[in-house]
Amino acid sequence: MEANVRRSVRLLTSAQAMNAVGDGSFHVTSALFLTQVAGLSVAQTGVGLSIAWGVGFALSTPIGHAADLWGLRRWAVALSALVAVSLVLATQVRHDFAFLAVLTGYAVAQSGLAAVRQAIVGTVVPPRDRVAVRARLHVAVNTGLGIGAGLGALVLASGDAWAYAAVFWFDAACFTAGSLLLLLMPAMPGRSDAPRPLTPFRGGVLRDAPYVTAAALCAVLYLYMPTLTVLLPLFLVRETAAPEWSVAVLFVINTLGVIALQMRAAKQVQDMTTATTGIRRGGLALGAACLVFAAVTLPASPMAALLIVCSGAAIQVLGEVLLAAGSWHIGFALADPDRPGQWQGLFASGLPLARSVGPAFLTFLVLTWSGPGWWVLAALFAAAGVVIGPVAAWGERRLTHPLSGAPGTVRSPQRRSVNR
Repeated sequence: MEANVRRSVRLLTSAQAMNAVGDGSFHVTSALFLTQVAGLSVAQTGVGLSIAWGVGFALSTPIGHAADLWGLRRWAVALSALVAVSLVLATQVRHDFAFLAVLTGYAVAQSGLAAVRQAIVGTVVPPRDRVAVRARLHVAVNTGLGIGAGLGALVLASGDAWAYAAVFWFDAACFTAGSLLLLLMPAMPGRSDAPRPLTPFRGGVLRDAPYVTAAALCAVLYLYMPTLTVLLPLFLVRETAAPEWSVAVLFVINTLGVIALQMRAAKQVQDMTTATTGIRRGGLALGAACLVFAAVTLPASPMAALLIVCSGAAIQVLGEVLLAAGSWHIGFALADPDRPGQWQGLFASGLPLARSVGPAFLTFLVLTWSGPGWWVLAALFAAAGVVIGPVAAWGERRLTHPLSGAPGTVRSPQRRSVNR
C-alpha cells in the first residue's frame, strides 16, 4: 500500500478503536442508565431501542448515497459528531419522546457511520488488501470494546447515578476524538473526499438483486450479535444453573477469540470461493453453538453448566470470525465501485436490522416459545450460511451483464455501473 493509504488506515483504525472504547463502556451500562437513572421502564427501553435501530436500518442506504455525493470522510466526521451530541443530550433529557428522539439520532448516526467507514475502506484500500484491513479494524474494535467494558464494570460496581452519566460523556469524548483523527486523514481527490453532482436517491442498489439477497442473508447471520448480548444473558440467568457471572465469561471469550483468530481467518479469504466457504462454515459453527447452548439447561451443577457455556462461546466466536472475513469480501466484491456509500450502506444495514429485530425475535423464539427454539435458530444460521454460496455466484455472473431492466455499462468482471 502507498504511504497515504497506510496513513489513512492507521488513522481510521485509531479512530474506530477509540470509538470502541467508548462504546464498550456504553453497552455495559446503558440499559441500567436508561432504567435506573433516566426513569424509563424496561418495556419503554426495549421498544425505544428497537424503534431507534429500525430507523437506523432504514436510513443506512440513503446516508451512504449522501456520502457518495458530498464526500465519505466529511460524512464520517459529521456522523461521529452526531453520535457525540446524542450521547450528551441523553444525559440531559427526561421526557419519553425526547429520549426516543435522542436514541434515534444515536442509532442513525452509528448505523450511517458504520456504512461510511466501510465505504472508505472500499475506496481507499486496494482490493487485495481490503479483507485484511477490515480484519485489523475488527480486532482493534474488539480490543477497544474489551477495554471499555472493563471501565463500564467499574461504574456498575459503584452504582452511582453520576458515574452512569459520566460514561455517556466519556463515550461522547471518544467519538469527538475519533472525528478529529478522521480529519487528519490525507485528502484523496476523486475518492473519499470528492463531492459529486447532486442527484436524487432512487435506490439503485435495491435493483441489484444478488447484492440485496446477500446482504439479507448476512443480516440473518448477524443475529449472533443480539444472541450474545441479549438472549444469552437472559437465558443463562432464567433457565440454567450457570452462575450469573458466566455472562461476563461469554464476553471475555468472545473478545479474546476475535483478537486471536480474526486475522488468521481473514488470510484464508482470497476470492469468492474461499469467502463463501468461510461463511458456510461460519453459519454451521453458529448453528452448532446454538445446540451447545441448548444443552446448558441439562446439568444441575453450576460448574458443569459453565463448562458447556464456555464451549458454546468458543464455537460461536469461531463462527463469528469466519462470517466476518467472508462477508467483507462479498460486500466489497459485488458492490458498485462508483457508489460505494450506497452499496456499503445497504450491506452495513444488516447490523442495525439485527439489533432492531433480534432481541424481540430471539427472546420469543427461545424464552417465550421455548421448546425447539435453539434448534430452529441453529437451522436458520446453517441455512443462511449454505445459501449464500449460490447467491454470491449469481452476483458474480451479474457483474458481467447489465442488471435486468436497468441498462448498465460493464467495464470489467470486478467493476460495473448500473442505471441510477
